[in-house]
Amino acid sequence: MNTNVIIKIEDVKKIYKKSHALRGVTITMNEGEEYLIRGASGSGKSTLLYLLGGLDRPTEGKVIVNQKNLVDLSDEELALYRNRYVGFVFQFHFLLSSMNCLDNILLPARLGGVYSDEVMDRAKSISKLLGVEHCLEKFPFELSGGEQQRINIIRALSLKPKLLLCDEPTGNLDSENSHKVIQLIRTLAREFGATLVVVTHDPQIAQSFNRQLVMKDGLLITQ
Repeated sequence: MNTNVIIKIEDVKKIYKKSHALRGVTITMNEGEEYLIRGASGSGKSTLLYLLGGLDRPTEGKVIVNQKNLVDLSDEELALYRNRYVGFVFQFHFLLSSMNCLDNILLPARLGGVYSDEVMDRAKSISKLLGVEHCLEKFPFELSGGEQQRINIIRALSLKPKLLLCDEPTGNLDSENSHKVIQLIRTLAREFGATLVVVTHDPQIAQSFNRQLVMKDGLLITQ
């Protein structure tokens, strides 16, 4: 396992108006390893994930990924970082209703100017593994919630991200599919050499991760 430090979060604070979502979080994460973040609702788990993904900026502190402090990046540079480096899996799928599922999956590649037959083949291969190859030509509204979530996961994995961020990735799936999906995410993350960070309330998923980070009231209390 590669033990190069890929992420350094240094005394990060995030304040929304007068609400302190993060109160000074410091942690390092190694390249290619798996991390699970757990804690009660409102503990700051998702906020930390959004900062790692460049979806938000900290009020104070540094978020250093691959030797770049995301705080110093312009909006355009952050957009490129999100497209080329990060894969997101959220509990809510955010699929575009005007596009069929295959076009939704391929949208990041096309927006980033990196679409290729390899990306198409990877998307179709993962769809078979997740049992949704029959959904690719359908529109999101024609799918069940579980099918939509699996399309979301394929989109996140389509560009072989080096940082894979999952916020309740199995929240809309039954227990059988939850187990299958999380195992596939972990397998592909290892295959891509990606650093995997998962936020979940699911105790069965949590117990399968060796590296667990526990948050409470905006602070990291266990690492």
